[in-house]
Amino acid sequence: MTQRTLAENVASMLLEVKAVRLNPDQPFKWASGWNSPIYCDNRITLSYPKVRTAIKNGLASAVQAYFGDVDIIAGVATAGIAQGALVADWLELPFCYVRPEPKKHGMGNQIEGATIKAGQKVVLIEDLVSTGGSSLKAVDALREAGANVLGMVAIFTYGFEIARKNFAEKDLSFYTLSDYETLIGEAVEKKYVTESQIITLQEWRQNPAEWGA
Repeated sequence: MTQRTLAENVASMLLEVKAVRLNPDQPFKWASGWNSPIYCDNRITLSYPKVRTAIKNGLASAVQAYFGDVDIIAGVATAGIAQGALVADWLELPFCYVRPEPKKHGMGNQIEGATIKAGQKVVLIEDLVSTGGSSLKAVDALREAGANVLGMVAIFTYGFEIARKNFAEKDLSFYTLSDYETLIGEAVEKKYVTESQIITLQEWRQNPAEWGA
C-alpha cells in the first residue's frame, strides 16, 4: 500500500465511524477558543476493531519505516495513551505515557510507566496534531528525563503552518497517517459535504484562528 493510499483509507475510516465530523453550518468551539467547521475525536476509532487494527498497524509500520531501532514507545496523554500502548504491544517494546504536567499528588510523576534511561531512543504516539503544543510539552518532558526523542507519529494532522514551525523549532520530525487535505478529498468524493460547504472548509483552513470570530 502506498502512503497516498494509506492516507485515503485512514481518512475514509475516520469519516465512516464519525471520528471526524464536518459541520460547516454549525461550527464547533475548540478548547483553544477557535471556531471550527471540523471536529476530530480519534478515540472513537478504538471502538471499531477493524479500524483500530488498521490504525495500529499503520502507526507501528510508520515507526519502523521512519525511525528504525527504537527503545521505548511513549503516548501523549490522554488520547495518545491507548494508541501508543497498542503500538508498543505490536512492536513488543516498553511503553510509557506523558502527562501535560507533573501529577500533583503521589509520586508527582509526569512520565508514567517505563523508566527512561539516559540516551534511550523514544518515539511518541499522538492521535491528532493541531498546533503541536501538547505534543511538544511531552517532548520537553522526555528530553529533560534524558531521552533521545527520535520523533512522533500521529493519526491525523490539520496541516497548520504553526504546527510545522513549532516542530521545527524543537528540531523534531513528525509523520501522520492522514491529513486535512486528504480528508476533505474523501469527504467530497463520498458526498459528505456540499459545494458551498467545501468553500467554507477552505476558508477556515486558510485562517482558522480568525474564522467565525
